[in-house]
Amino acid sequence: MTVAELDRAAAAGPLLPVDIGHEAYAAVTDPNTAFWALVDKTRIAESTAAGSPLAESFREKADSFARELHALRFALTPSGVYLNPTERCNLNCTYCYLPGQQRSEGQHMSESKLIESLGKLREYFRSVMPEGRQERKPRAIFHGAEPLMNKRAVFAAIEEFGNDFAFGVQTNGTLLDDEAVDFLTSRNVSIGLSLDGPVAGITDATRRTWGGKSVHDKVLTAMDKLKGYGSWSVITTCTTENLPYLTQMVELFHAHEVPTCMLNTLRCTLPGARTVKPADGDMAQAFFAALDRSHELYKQTGRKLLVANFANILLAILAPTARRLMCDISPCGGGRAFFALAADGSLYPCSEFIGLPRFNGGNLLDAGGVETALKSDAFRIVTARNVDQFAPCNDCTIRHFCGSPCPAEAHEMNGGMDKIGAFCEFYKEQVNYALRLIADGKANDYLWDGWDEGTDTTFLMQ
Repeated sequence: MTVAELDRAAAAGPLLPVDIGHEAYAAVTDPNTAFWALVDKTRIAESTAAGSPLAESFREKADSFARELHALRFALTPSGVYLNPTERCNLNCTYCYLPGQQRSEGQHMSESKLIESLGKLREYFRSVMPEGRQERKPRAIFHGAEPLMNKRAVFAAIEEFGNDFAFGVQTNGTLLDDEAVDFLTSRNVSIGLSLDGPVAGITDATRRTWGGKSVHDKVLTAMDKLKGYGSWSVITTCTTENLPYLTQMVELFHAHEVPTCMLNTLRCTLPGARTVKPADGDMAQAFFAALDRSHELYKQTGRKLLVANFANILLAILAPTARRLMCDISPCGGGRAFFALAADGSLYPCSEFIGLPRFNGGNLLDAGGVETALKSDAFRIVTARNVDQFAPCNDCTIRHFCGSPCPAEAHEMNGGMDKIGAFCEFYKEQVNYALRLIADGKANDYLWDGWDEGTDTTFLMQ
């Protein structure tokens, strides 16, 4: 859709009611612009009728809403990269999106090649991002398989380019010894761990070594090492094995003073993940119970445990351009807000695609580098995925709070980029839950402190 077409659709389209399951409020939305409002559920027709204050105020702002959403969806320039410095991992997780042969027998990127690659990436980001303030540094996240299996190269790269990138490391935590913690924390590198159960037996059901050994206690030890550090988090991937225990996971994280966690739906890109995929309704029930428990703990202690993937949904509703993750929008951030570098130097729209050769956009160190990859057919098939253009998303009132993630799993699990992702009904219920929190004035309890600093209010009705 062009901006003009969006403008016309926004101006012409009625506000559509959405039952969010609240006792007093319903939502009304304009799906074309991601506009929403909460109204008395007994006065929906009156509130949205032509000439009503809400309808008139929306009509006056519709063009600007459409342009803002269009810019977010189609005018971004990459500001981050996922660095995969090795194909290998010391774990054999059931749901991994990388093929087992890569993880068991794959290659490391050499230190010299990683340094050369970051030099090329620095040149690229300098050409598309403003220089200056710390927060404008491009993000560079060392990512899976297990980056600390190639620790020497990773640490050399961080040392060399610490002034040029805001670095992070996503690790399974098993190799995070005292030396590694001291190195990373002294350089303000963000650190992400993974833990899938409150006790070893549950974690071990999906996350263990190739020899079948438990890693649960090693991750808890790593969490203890990081306690008090400001920039760390833990991911739990929600599966049929741990779903009944998400509330206990929240309690564990809070007790260990984890500042931020993610309770992620698993990505069903490869067949292994689909064997432990929860049903949408079960996922919603367990997820909301865990969020409720996180809120109870906050009220009891005054200390928040941010569930970042849910906080991002809240931001997508309250302040779309302030969202911190780019999975929950269409097109997603892959190939637009970020891209991924594989251990062999190849570029992919996202790390989720590294096990899928057809999404290889070319080698970073070849002529053209990033610019050529961004224009490649491998990237275009991802960046052209548009929920406005395929069913059932094109008729969905919350499509721009969801984005029908993930394109990799949609393509591999459901047969194409014009298919939904794996958890359609769960995402609908998650948005309804978020709107209920907003209606009850509780949304800020689930968001980062100061999340709205630097944002502007573009629409407010009392």
